[in-house]
Amino acid sequence: MSMLDLDKFRATPLQHDPYDFLCVPGFVKKEHLEALHRDYPKVDKPGSVPLGVFPQGPAFDALIDELRGPEVAKAFSDKFGVDLSDYPTMFTARGMCRATDGKIHPDSASKIVTVLIYMNPPWEATGGRLRILRSQDLEDYAAEVPPEEGTLMCFRRSDTSWHGHYPFEGQRRAVQMNWVKGSVYIWHEQWRHRVGVWAKKLFGVEQKGY
Repeated sequence: MSMLDLDKFRATPLQHDPYDFLCVPGFVKKEHLEALHRDYPKVDKPGSVPLGVFPQGPAFDALIDELRGPEVAKAFSDKFGVDLSDYPTMFTARGMCRATDGKIHPDSASKIVTVLIYMNPPWEATGGRLRILRSQDLEDYAAEVPPEEGTLMCFRRSDTSWHGHYPFEGQRRAVQMNWVKGSVYIWHEQWRHRVGVWAKKLFGVEQKGY
């Protein structure tokens, strides 16, 4: 049984102001959320963490397998008007947010499409809500997305795909998937994030983040 509501994704119009993006609350079906909360990686450090660094359970593995599948690639290809089938995917997970996260950025040029799936209870904090920005000003935004469980936020990366959020400290879970331009980039990023986690555990060194 699919965990993802691809029909709802297909029916949601792509937004073009200020760049191509869409938000789909309920993208992960409600009946799977309890198992995914239970099996989400036990990330207790800030920063993006490659999958496999922290323990994760079978429901989470099933979610990742479905996200890697051809039906998801086809749905996103059709939505963004770019054939993603030949591009590799990269996954990371976040568990904790620190006050220095959320800085405005457009994502690296090696990324083609960024997908965020949030896994948090109803979000009441003013910080930690991702904003789709028209400029490098957090108040100049087209949309604001609370990082609530099952919500999808995705966009096509460009030099002006600015996004960020006001500071928040505490648990803030998000799965990130990117279609990227080559496997070398994946290797480099996975290595960089793993070294960052190791340094944090060993020396208490903070990873650079946004």
